[in-house]
Amino acid sequence: MCKLIVNAGPYAFEARLEREAAPKTCAAFEAVMPYESQIVHVRWSGEGVWIPLGDHDFGVEYENHTSHPAPGHIILYPGGISETEILLAYGGVDFSSKMGQLAGNHFITLTSGQENLMELGNLVLWKGAQPIQFAYA
Repeated sequence: MCKLIVNAGPYAFEARLEREAAPKTCAAFEAVMPYESQIVHVRWSGEGVWIPLGDHDFGVEYENHTSHPAPGHIILYPGGISETEILLAYGGVDFSSKMGQLAGNHFITLTSGQENLMELGNLVLWKGAQPIQFAYA
């Protein structure tokens, strides 16, 4: 199991890569680690925050994909009918865009700090973009 630290806003979460279920997505993401960006609140999907990535191509297709990630699941939408993105669910999510329902590859699961997810989501919703960093533990 590969352990990660995900720092988002003022919160730190331990996490694991889902290498068995999404090996190609994990390998593509590991190639850009450590990874830093900003999260903003989702527009259509419910209780989630996302990293919009435009036309960035990770070179992966669907694997371990879902439209309903659980709180603490991180998914990568590889692009297609909407822009490439990474989404972190902090509550109920029905992963969608203005084009309709999407599915993303569940490739990271938070393993600690879930009690802070709702606070993180509300912080992003009401106060705006927050920094996020993914690094090996």
